[in-house]
Amino acid sequence: EVQLVESGGGLVQPGGSLRLSCAASGFTFSEYGMSWARQAPGKELEWVSLIDSDGKRTMYVNSVKGRFAISRDNAKNTLYLQLNSLKTDDTAMYFCAKSSGSGMTWGPTYPKGQGTQVTVSS
Repeated sequence: EVQLVESGGGLVQPGGSLRLSCAASGFTFSEYGMSWARQAPGKELEWVSLIDSDGKRTMYVNSVKGRFAISRDNAKNTLYLQLNSLKTDDTAMYFCAKSSGSGMTWGPTYPKGQGTQVTVSS
């Protein structure tokens, strides 16, 4: 059974930073692309960043380019998202998701964790 457990969220001031982690189990982590997605109150779930199975290729939604960085440690079965220069618009529940294959893919029905809340506020 696929299990994804996100952590690292919290309350941070605008301009601050956070590092999110996603601990994966129940599948061969190194064989699958992964993604981060977020859902703000009253808005639809949107993908934020994608990474392929070996971490060599990444992709970001335009609104976070240059501020967020996705990475993975296949030896630790863990996915990361470094959030820098945070804005109030980044406030959302953040989820990690398992792709259907080794590439960078996203789908709202992909297996996700329970999420970790990021709140950006002064």
